[in-house]
Amino acid sequence: MTRIASHRGGTLEFGDSTPAGFRASAALPLEEVEFDVHPTADGAIMVHHDATLDRTTDRSGAIALLSEAEVRAATINYGAGGHPISLGELCAIYRGSTVDFRCEIKPGADGRAYADFVPRVVRELTGNGMIGRTTFSSFLLENLDELAGVTDRPRLWLVSPAVLREVGRDGVIELARLHAVPEIGVHIDCADGALKAAFEAAGLDFGCWAAHTADQIGKALDLGVKVFTTDRPSLAIAIRKARSGEQTA
Repeated sequence: MTRIASHRGGTLEFGDSTPAGFRASAALPLEEVEFDVHPTADGAIMVHHDATLDRTTDRSGAIALLSEAEVRAATINYGAGGHPISLGELCAIYRGSTVDFRCEIKPGADGRAYADFVPRVVRELTGNGMIGRTTFSSFLLENLDELAGVTDRPRLWLVSPAVLREVGRDGVIELARLHAVPEIGVHIDCADGALKAAFEAAGLDFGCWAAHTADQIGKALDLGVKVFTTDRPSLAIAIRKARSGEQTA
């Protein structure tokens, strides 16, 4: 069965990386919740998509240059008055849930990997009893290499449309082998049966991200990808359930 991951806790349903969205996703009949992490200036690990607060909250500034208290003071747009939460708080929400983690290690506002951040994330997840339920993802191979040195948990390379176009399918496969990455994720609009077949023939698991419309969700299910992320988890669940009913009728 194709797995569904609630992207940022279901952005189009609950707001971007909101407490309400993460709590709702923990109770949904899906397999994973996808989220992003950034460090604060005083050592906290916060769950937020962007490296800055500017786009999705009423505050501004790079998270890595702000204190935990300053980040928590931000109110998330369209998020029912919610504020950014820490990785530890997210673990507490999901400890009793059947939904697993898909943790994206983000770069900083300068587009570069945070120094010494990956081991801290792994320690936090381990200390909260969630490391065994976590798959890691990143657009940066540097982060995936660092993850391989500190954990044996699955790692997923998010391949942007630009990288796929410029490096090409075979180049992506070569890089995945070089970095011992077992799974590839591409934008749903870049996915097709031939690309999926080529990656799987190379021994790579194949998934998609940004499947937000009914057509995009249907495409992911038709392709039979391993997993896809969506901003509309309730819609994805309904479509998958309806299709499952059709197949068993």
